[in-house]
Amino acid sequence: MTSTAPAKPGFAKVVIAGLVGTTIEWYDFFLYGSAAALVFNKVFFPTVDPLNGTLLAFTTYAIGFLARPLGGLVFGHFGDRIGRKKLLVLSLVLMGGATFAMGLLPTYAAIGVGAPLLLTFLRLVQGFALGGEWGGAVLIVSEHGSAERRGFWASWPQAGVPVGNLLATAVLAVLAAVQTEEAFISWGWRVPFLISGVLVLIGLWIRLSVSESPVFLEAQAKAAAGPKEKAPIVEVFRHHWREVLIAMGARMGENVSYYVLTAFILTYITGPLGLPKSTGLNAVLIASAVHLVAIPCWGALSDVIGRRRTYLIGALGVGAWMFAFFALLDTKSFLPITLAVTVGLVLHGAMYGPQAAFFSELFGTKVRYSGASVGYQLASIAAGAVAPLIATALLKEFGGTTPVTLYVLAMCLITVVAVLVAKETRGTSLSRNDTDRASVSA
Repeated sequence: MTSTAPAKPGFAKVVIAGLVGTTIEWYDFFLYGSAAALVFNKVFFPTVDPLNGTLLAFTTYAIGFLARPLGGLVFGHFGDRIGRKKLLVLSLVLMGGATFAMGLLPTYAAIGVGAPLLLTFLRLVQGFALGGEWGGAVLIVSEHGSAERRGFWASWPQAGVPVGNLLATAVLAVLAAVQTEEAFISWGWRVPFLISGVLVLIGLWIRLSVSESPVFLEAQAKAAAGPKEKAPIVEVFRHHWREVLIAMGARMGENVSYYVLTAFILTYITGPLGLPKSTGLNAVLIASAVHLVAIPCWGALSDVIGRRRTYLIGALGVGAWMFAFFALLDTKSFLPITLAVTVGLVLHGAMYGPQAAFFSELFGTKVRYSGASVGYQLASIAAGAVAPLIATALLKEFGGTTPVTLYVLAMCLITVVAVLVAKETRGTSLSRNDTDRASVSA
């Protein structure tokens, strides 16, 4: 049944809290990715050649993804038991604290192998916190709003991803412009990590002021009057494994393409193409600004034509665009490079925009945080965690970008299959019982 109830008072604050919180957490996460591509090979892995140093830096980057499913499990369990809001506050504190600590880390030159080990530990904390962030942020917005515009409103926490990337890239671009290479490697790279401490305080102030999800509170009241229930994660894998697989498949093309477009590009531009890092950073900066606008537009379109159709436009579009993407990068000209990233991210937005509403609608209220988080984060291991590593390894092995293009295309085709398997979820009530599963075809 489709709800036509208007958004409740304070809904704008809930949307802002979702957007600001995810912006800060993704700022932290993407800052690491950019630093791994630009400086960590020199600061933490200086004893190996530059490309292998970059591979090692991206390995620590990938390790953060390994902790994300664990974060999804833990935060999802408690989010389905005690509420969305408390867990969102905790995830923000953990993420911001780990990022701030990275800015204070000693380098390899100072303490040797202890430096990359400490970096890896803090990266695991980042991944654990982010594993719980996404599900809570999109659910608290989805569950506060009405069904007919859920795709649009739930896409705003998604927009925190390009905003966070925008901030991280902008800070690095400014530092790269005003500092010498030696100063940036010596101390300048620390500044964006230390800024995270201020951003976290702002995010906490906003998140502590919002109310708990009314859909969750209703389900919690009903559960208190009934028999004791099994752990949400047990219910997810017993009764909702099809939805988890659909969510994972839908993430593959979206996640891989995003990290190739925004992280691997920096390695390719500064390595084989021999261009200054400012070229890649500024291109990603401009493209992220456009991406920010595109995501809610695609989310709104999914309220009209459905989640599946919108998602398929993105998956097929990105897969096709990758053939032009590297050709434009190889021109070594700033405008074609910017066009390559911008079009890629606009098409990516067709997947990422409706994703929050789509995944929320796959699961019942009492397992929604667990189910959405597990499906989303498990895919991150096989997709985003290894995308820069695989792309860099393919480039090193074959000396060209065609294998990277085919890799992204294959992941997009997996997404197409997953979305075709699912039935349309637009208009699904979020107040249904956990045993009521969203329809999937055989």
